[in-house]
Amino acid sequence: MAKGKAGGTLGGGRISEKDLKVRVKTAKGRKIGSTLWLQRQLNDPYVAKARSEGYRSRATYKLTELDERYRLLRKGMRVVDLGAAPGGWSQIAANVTGSTDEHPLVVGIDYLDMDPIPGVILLKKDFTDDDAPQVLIDAMGGYKADLVMSDMAAPTTGHRATDHLRIVNLVELAAHFAIDVLNPGGTFIAKVFQGGTEHELLSLLKRHFATTLHAKPKASRKESAETYLVARGFKPAGPVDPDGDTAED
Repeated sequence: MAKGKAGGTLGGGRISEKDLKVRVKTAKGRKIGSTLWLQRQLNDPYVAKARSEGYRSRATYKLTELDERYRLLRKGMRVVDLGAAPGGWSQIAANVTGSTDEHPLVVGIDYLDMDPIPGVILLKKDFTDDDAPQVLIDAMGGYKADLVMSDMAAPTTGHRATDHLRIVNLVELAAHFAIDVLNPGGTFIAKVFQGGTEHELLSLLKRHFATTLHAKPKASRKESAETYLVARGFKPAGPVDPDGDTAED
């Protein structure tokens, strides 16, 4: 009887973990990179978990981990989700804050179409538009936000230097948006990549936030260079502090 390395039995033999992985054949017209991405998705436990629990993306669990670690979300707070599609982060925010259709506390912004999410106001808009901050505040009934979060990633070109600049620029735009719409003491969360948090961005955040830190949730793929920047204690007109409190988690 043939034996595998680990696992249960099938037809009298042992099943290895390798045997259980779903393999995707490279279809005609599909690039190898697309095939590898599909294979990774099919074998990702967070993808399966999100599907079984009714969440729209595996990224949901990144926010959940960050919230458990830093207590970012709380009942009754107002939250903005930049680049919200497909809506996993907005779902978590609505659940934790107690946002409802009758009393919405969460606003998601994206230029992509999204299916409705209970308790979430969805704005089909580019958050970089000049009028976007005021449109968002109006959508929240004139109130500002307590948390601005962004899981956005700039489209890549394959040219490392160009992609690096795009990533940094997107985070800087998100940070400026957060500064426009946050309440004093508020929090800003954004996805960045290793080597992607430039001096200018950190200087901006140190001027306007009491603390900044980086964190990589377990739900982030090990091979990914992504990490999350968490800036807390928003100061609307904070003084420049070159020795501001920064930390690596």
